[in-house]
Amino acid sequence: MTDIRHPDIEIYVKNRSLEEIQAWLQSCSENLTTHSSKGQIHELQMEFLGQPVEVMIHEKVAGKAWVSVWFKTNNTSWNTDLDCAHAASQGMDTQIRCIASGWNDGDDPDEYWKVENGEQEKIQWRT
Repeated sequence: MTDIRHPDIEIYVKNRSLEEIQAWLQSCSENLTTHSSKGQIHELQMEFLGQPVEVMIHEKVAGKAWVSVWFKTNNTSWNTDLDCAHAASQGMDTQIRCIASGWNDGDDPDEYWKVENGEQEKIQWRT
């Protein structure tokens, strides 16, 4: 893990169902509840070490294969999107992508980390 802590975390999960993603989220948290589900957008509430975290899951972003999982505040055990991507890739045995930086001005908006099988690689992801 890095010393930097992102204020929120977003990862993109490849080819996993809502149920598989929710099962992984449940395995990472003390509590998981669904607040609302409307179409392909799902709002959940999690708890990490007693701290609440709102999570939004948006299915079929960037093509049919990708699901966005956005932790609106970073009260998680991960410092960065990349830390979360590694945990998610291992936990769901799939490819995960996340932005290469913390969304700073001047950063390349198409530069992402691709995490799969314990490996990470910077890629250009134009959707």
